[in-house]
Amino acid sequence: MNSIRFKALEIIENRGLKKRSIEEQTISEIFGNHVFSMKAMRKYLGKDTYKSVVQAIESGEKITRKVADEVAEGMKTWAMEHGVTHYTHWFQPLTGSTAEKHDSFFEIKNGEAVERFSGGALVQQEPDASSFPSGGIRSTFEARGYTAWDPSSPAFLMFTQAGLTLCIPTIFISYTGEALDYKAPLLKALHLMEGVSADICRYFDPKVKTAAATLGIEQEYFLVDSALFNARPDLMLTGRTLIGHAPAKGQQLEDHYFGSIPERMHAYMVDFEKEAYLLGIHLRTRHNEVAPSQYECAPQFEHINIAVDHNQLLMDVMERVAIRHDLNVLLHEKPFAGINGSGKHCNWSIGTDTGVNLLSPGETPVSNLQFLTFFINIIKAVHDHDDLLRASIASAANDHRLGANEAPPAIISIFIGTQLARVLNELEGAKITKTKSENILAQLKINIPRVPEITLDNTDRNRTSPFAFTGNKFEFRAVGSSSNTASAMIVLNTIVANQLISFKKELDAQLKSGEPKDAAIVRILKDYIKSSKSILFEGNNYSDEWKQTAKRRKLKNIPTTPEALDAYVSDETIHLFESNNIYTHRELHARYEILLETYTKHLQIESRILGDMALSSVIPAGVDYQNELLINYSQLKDCGFENEAEENKSYIALLSKHINEIRKLVFEMIAERKNANNLEDSKEKALAYCHKVKPYFDQIRYHADKLELYVDDKLWPLPKYREILFVR
Repeated sequence: MNSIRFKALEIIENRGLKKRSIEEQTISEIFGNHVFSMKAMRKYLGKDTYKSVVQAIESGEKITRKVADEVAEGMKTWAMEHGVTHYTHWFQPLTGSTAEKHDSFFEIKNGEAVERFSGGALVQQEPDASSFPSGGIRSTFEARGYTAWDPSSPAFLMFTQAGLTLCIPTIFISYTGEALDYKAPLLKALHLMEGVSADICRYFDPKVKTAAATLGIEQEYFLVDSALFNARPDLMLTGRTLIGHAPAKGQQLEDHYFGSIPERMHAYMVDFEKEAYLLGIHLRTRHNEVAPSQYECAPQFEHINIAVDHNQLLMDVMERVAIRHDLNVLLHEKPFAGINGSGKHCNWSIGTDTGVNLLSPGETPVSNLQFLTFFINIIKAVHDHDDLLRASIASAANDHRLGANEAPPAIISIFIGTQLARVLNELEGAKITKTKSENILAQLKINIPRVPEITLDNTDRNRTSPFAFTGNKFEFRAVGSSSNTASAMIVLNTIVANQLISFKKELDAQLKSGEPKDAAIVRILKDYIKSSKSILFEGNNYSDEWKQTAKRRKLKNIPTTPEALDAYVSDETIHLFESNNIYTHRELHARYEILLETYTKHLQIESRILGDMALSSVIPAGVDYQNELLINYSQLKDCGFENEAEENKSYIALLSKHINEIRKLVFEMIAERKNANNLEDSKEKALAYCHKVKPYFDQIRYHADKLELYVDDKLWPLPKYREILFVR
């Protein structure tokens, strides 16, 4: 009974709930207090400096060094009033997480100790780039890389038990100018999207000056006690359980979803939400998810660049605050077999400076046509680049989740609901003649002058769809819970912007030839519907019938990451990104290499840990129990209980079978891993790990889980699912 498992359970039993003081301040009183917001800038910057920063944020104008010096001084004063002594450029390298290097305001000048923060330090820093993934862009000995300030994402103060640090969101590029992060290409994609969206809007409303894509990210996660977490090497080092027999009760009673939040978890949520509010993160929702010990939080919509930064920041805050509550957050896409995994549901839309949601049907024929223009162009963009959208969410972790009962399959499709499906069918079949433009829409059989009003409950939500229209936005449900959403948003905004650019060229050509505007728009949209309607699916994406239907429609089904990533380096993708100045050919190939290497390394680590656990924990537990049964067998024989002894002998043989199979499979897996490691080509290595090494995981797990079921509970050294998921 002296195993680490039982020690962990003893720790939990003796642990009391951390008491919290009742908050006297409202959320609105503390919201954004740790952000160098517009309000803070108005206070700490001069009027002209403030205007310069606002112009840089709104129109992309460059900030002069003089202005940067004044901003740095104001930012330092604000930060020091909060007790800050250090600052960092906060960036998002291709590791998938965030990075920072802290520097002090303190320096010696003319023999005197002073606090100083210059515009140069604000605008640009030079972290060592050699140890970050570069995909061959940089050699190890070529260390120089640059971080550069992104003024559109406000600086903030990150709280730890050691104090506050000033964090300045930045991009990260190589010495030769290639992007080594997620933010730089995301900003380019958003700039492209904003420009063409506004151009399209002005066909319908000349008053529109700007249009921008917005994002609301629902974050799913698990919470487990830190004592149990630390007793599981697989959870500690991979974020998921590599072995573990299913508990008698999982999620089959469906009693956890939206149930009463356990008190300990509730206290944790209140604490991390407070930190999020201080950082300007608009959290609105918290609730139990479907699986036991699974939860979700969700913010309001905001500009995509800010939303991505906030989600990366939120994951960091959640992990740090959990430790204070003796908890660990699991952000892995599939921490536990047999129950739901976790994702990020990315709710994406486009809005104008005039307050119009371009994905919400309007009150007039003109606004309806505007809605249909964006709606149908988005459908065509996803249809034409479904493989690239699939690649944008590919990872070793997400492969476990896609296609299971809690996540969409690896086939990209779009759900739009029955009402809009009828609208598109009628639009596709409408006859267009050259009449006055204001009468064109009247030819459509769509309840003119108003499309059937779309509300959030106009159709049943299709939770099986990877890309679903939900009333006034699209919900991209296939994104993994641990991922940086910038990856998916770079692709989504680029493909939609590229499609809108093509649409604008077609429309301008028809207008030049004398075609009435509305007639020209409808004619183009009819063609788009016809060419892309195969991507639309209203049924159950989990079903085998859908896989067959998708195959007949020639939609791609790419279940594993190494194959999915090929879309990043296809000729079509390279042309798409290069022609729109998002990525260069070199940057795309670098990211492809990085993603393959990351995939391989994750499976390599999992393989090593699984082998270690099998040989050092699982098999010894099985042998210990086998030895107890052998003693019992001898005693039964000595006492003349032959039949009972034979039954015990059969049980011993059963244990031996599983022990021997585990040992054999582990050594076979190690051999395959060595073969894979000897491969030089990153694609071949990733494929070898995917198809040669990874299949052993489930085989070893099967026998290990059988041993867990058969071995005396007091001898099993690893925390079991029933304890991890239900001991709170």
